[in-house]
Amino acid sequence: MTPSLFHLAAAQQSAPVTDWAARIGWVVGLLVFVAFVYWLMRQGWKWRGTLQGDLPELPALPDEPGEPRLTLSGRYHGSTTAGQWLDRIVAHGLGTRSRVELTLTDQGLAVVRPGATDFFVPVAALRGARLDKGIAGKVLTEGGLLIVTWEHGGKQLDSGFRSDRAAEHTAWVEALTTLSTTPHTTRTTEHTEHTEHTETEGAR
Repeated sequence: MTPSLFHLAAAQQSAPVTDWAARIGWVVGLLVFVAFVYWLMRQGWKWRGTLQGDLPELPALPDEPGEPRLTLSGRYHGSTTAGQWLDRIVAHGLGTRSRVELTLTDQGLAVVRPGATDFFVPVAALRGARLDKGIAGKVLTEGGLLIVTWEHGGKQLDSGFRSDRAAEHTAWVEALTTLSTTPHTTRTTEHTEHTEHTETEGAR
């Protein structure tokens, strides 16, 4: 074998080894990069949770929630500051996506989440509902999300839900809007004022 043919054969045999070494290097580098990004996300999540530490504990489910008006099975996609769909709320498990079972009664909205924290939105805390297409980290088609606006700890929140049967969303918007209207608030205020007046009269 001539020297030129010998060098050509040696080069052909060593080329695959060089390629595999480069590929392994790229894979290792990619894994390190992904791990670093994941770590940054975790740190950001913890930092956001610390900033939201003033948010009170979520109301627990009542022992007697009342007769259901509507029920829904689907997914919970997270909560944000009301009107700011990218300002995610992570405190008290509100940032954890999960399956969800919703039950709407005259007392409020029961949110049952397997594997995550259940909570209850009293009717007095409901501020309305609408159909939308996105919430932090999740974008769907127009009207694909049921957004419930409610107040907790002096802060208004938007929570995003998607039913397994999206056609149910409209009925939920109508029912939640009805429960959160001014007449209900007025009745609650009148009841409170009547109770205080009665207690004052009884104390005299």
